[in-house]
Amino acid sequence: MRYRLMIFDWDGTLMDSVGRIVASMQAAGRDIGWGELPDERVRDIIGLGLPEAIAKLCPGIDAERAEALKQRYAHYFVEGDTTPMPFYPGVSEGVARLRASDRSRLAVATGKSRRGLDRVFRESGSGAWFHASRTADETRSKPHPQMLEELLDELGVAVDEAVMVGDTEYDMEMARALGMDRIAVTYGVHEPERLAASRPTFTAGSFPELIDWLHGY
Repeated sequence: MRYRLMIFDWDGTLMDSVGRIVASMQAAGRDIGWGELPDERVRDIIGLGLPEAIAKLCPGIDAERAEALKQRYAHYFVEGDTTPMPFYPGVSEGVARLRASDRSRLAVATGKSRRGLDRVFRESGSGAWFHASRTADETRSKPHPQMLEELLDELGVAVDEAVMVGDTEYDMEMARALGMDRIAVTYGVHEPERLAASRPTFTAGSFPELIDWLHGY
């Protein structure tokens, strides 16, 4: 195994939740009278903490409307929208391969809230896959590296023994700020050219390709 600790983003990296995020945010925007939010603009903010995402998505929005947008988005994402959210092909099998090594540690660093991540852990049965996790409401949002620093500290792993895996420039820049190796996956939300600007250590087009590389194949 190339690394002792592998840290994964969630949305767009492990779980194909992009469609539900986009649909939920668009419905929420209509509910508060903000207007139609284009797909590409919503996709662009996936990975950020929700307050940071709303500020970027809706420049100039006041605190009251931002809170209303946040509440309506949460409603649609949890219960108002039924867009499926499967794991990407090969995720369950790939994580099992990584977990087979006693020395390996797996973690999640996500823009989700703690409540949201715990809910999807329960619903998908994936909570036991990971040794630790950090969410944007517990620490600072990506691309600030604080959540990575906290995971390294909690698990007792040096930065050169860890890697960040993600589908956005926010993931890549968060890791680059620490000098941490980073793997870009191109099946998520940000274009390969955008990810390449952060100079990833490796770029994978699928989860099985990522797992093979982590195993040194």
